[in-house]
Amino acid sequence: MSDDEDILYVKKQKTIHYGSLEEQERARLSTVAMKSGDSDEEGTSAGVGQQPSEAGNVNVSDEYMELEEEMNRDRQALLEEFERRKRARQINVSTDDEEVKRNLRQLGEPICLFGEGPADRRSRLRDLLASFIQDQLLTCFNGCKMVETRSFNIVVYMISMPLFQDLMSFDMFFTYNDYSLPRAKQRLDEARKEQELAEATRTAKRQELQKKLTAVSIYCSQIGDTRPISFCEFSPDSKMLVTASWSGLCKVWSVPNCELALTLRGHNCNVGAIVFHPHAMEEGENSVCALASCAVDGSVKLWTLDSEDPLADVEGHAPHRVSRLAFHPSGRFLGTCCFDGSWRLWDLELCQEVLHQEGHCKPVYCISYQIDGAVCATGGLDAFGRVWDLRTGRCVMFMEGHLKAIYGIDFSPNGYHIVTGSEDNTCKIWDLRRRASLYTIPAHMNLISQVKYQSQGGNFVVSSSYDNTAKVWSNKTWQPLKTLSGHDGKVMCVDISPDSQYIVTCSYDRTFKLWAPE
Repeated sequence: MSDDEDILYVKKQKTIHYGSLEEQERARLSTVAMKSGDSDEEGTSAGVGQQPSEAGNVNVSDEYMELEEEMNRDRQALLEEFERRKRARQINVSTDDEEVKRNLRQLGEPICLFGEGPADRRSRLRDLLASFIQDQLLTCFNGCKMVETRSFNIVVYMISMPLFQDLMSFDMFFTYNDYSLPRAKQRLDEARKEQELAEATRTAKRQELQKKLTAVSIYCSQIGDTRPISFCEFSPDSKMLVTASWSGLCKVWSVPNCELALTLRGHNCNVGAIVFHPHAMEEGENSVCALASCAVDGSVKLWTLDSEDPLADVEGHAPHRVSRLAFHPSGRFLGTCCFDGSWRLWDLELCQEVLHQEGHCKPVYCISYQIDGAVCATGGLDAFGRVWDLRTGRCVMFMEGHLKAIYGIDFSPNGYHIVTGSEDNTCKIWDLRRRASLYTIPAHMNLISQVKYQSQGGNFVVSSSYDNTAKVWSNKTWQPLKTLSGHDGKVMCVDISPDSQYIVTCSYDRTFKLWAPE
């Protein structure tokens, strides 16, 4: 082997320079700006004795994929979809297919798609409503402007009525700050003051009241009509009472003399009920709506105390019977119970229906408002009672327990207790807070036609029955304090005067009787 073969030649590798061209270019430009002559040496020394990021050995470019932003957008879209589905589940859409088609037409949508059935059409309407925002709703319906967010909620929950029927006035009145909250605050303040009294003082007042009630007897008896008297009620100032008869006449009587003051002529059949406006007896209010009455033919009439003729007719119930009606505590709204299985709320200032609420499977017979005006309770011939939130139109409590039809219902002044009277001869006390029945009173030997709480304090309850009697019951213990006997026929109705001085009963025997402590 030659010497040349023993020599190993090492191949010289190319020199690899690490660093960022961007940094080098930046360094070059900086040196040119400084007009330095040794730009190459400074450029070389820039890579020695510095941090890798400064020397350009680490890629410091800001160009990267916005993965987090994309994920946030996807997450936001998913949350919005969940919210839309949640809103859709909360929307109560009418089960009437014709009404659903009308609502779709109002929204500018086709009323029927190929292969679409009533259930699919109803689901489509629900999805459309859930996807609309408030501005779109206001644009679609009559250009409404002065509507708050709560109006959108009310419209959504009240979808069982004709869609978006001028609910602005109804919602703006029930903004909760304008009416219900002040009244609730007043009620709670009065309850706190009552609670601050010594227990002995409260017990003494209760015993004194019960002593008066046990001494109640007939103060005056009057023949009211030629046919059975179906309803009676005191005026807000306790100076008058009104009766309704199957003859179609309604009569206003003075208290306590029971002298006829006015006869109201307008109904042509059995009158079911007549009630006073909450502000009827205030000064200067005689010429405006002071009374409202309803009849078997579905007619509802408004009256003044200056004329025998009706002031106006509330149309829309016929041919269904209207059994009971009641003014909202504000006096602006009138609630009516209809035998088509619904109850309705009318705005008397706008003269139109603002709520047509279904829920009972049989005719709705009676209605009562809470003192705050926030909720109302209805009882039906289906033996069930329901409590409705007037701000949303939804049922907030279902009262199940009676075996037969409910003919009487009333709220306690405390705002959370309700009494119902039924065809099963019992009265039940319900607690709105517990959503349950507190007590069952085996009250009478026949069906109970009406029940009433004392308006001042709710310390006792009065019930009337077809067993020809009315009975007074003490609150909390629910023991009978007095049986009001004297009628020769079924007792059709009973009421307590706002000042708690009198009790009035009317009967099938065509008379009404005024009861007072001896």
